[in-house]
Amino acid sequence: MFSHVMFGANDVAQSKVFYDAIVHVLGYSEGVIDEKGRCLYFTPDGVLGLTAPINGEVATHGNGMTIGFKASTLEQVHAWHAAGLANGGTACEEPPGVRGSGERRLYLAYLRDPSGNKICATHFM
Repeated sequence: MFSHVMFGANDVAQSKVFYDAIVHVLGYSEGVIDEKGRCLYFTPDGVLGLTAPINGEVATHGNGMTIGFKASTLEQVHAWHAAGLANGGTACEEPPGVRGSGERRLYLAYLRDPSGNKICATHFM
């Protein structure tokens, strides 16, 4: 559904350390810094980018916004969460665990990245 997702980052190098760690857990390669100073993570289906805002203003997180990363196992969710905490992320929401209602059950873990963006690892049970 999405071609790319871009996160604003006040310190792209610091954010790269964080994202390199969490995407590695999910089986993706580390980001590449382009000629504009953006960090890009390429997959067969799309791109995740980290960038200083084009308008020169301070990057801020989107209130109410969450970007979810697919995880193939519960263990991968926990490893993702641990890698994020060890690389500058902060825990938010409830601890990793089962969420959902009815038949739709998800195993989720939430973090804030170094710029305050809210992200999530999701395993569909």
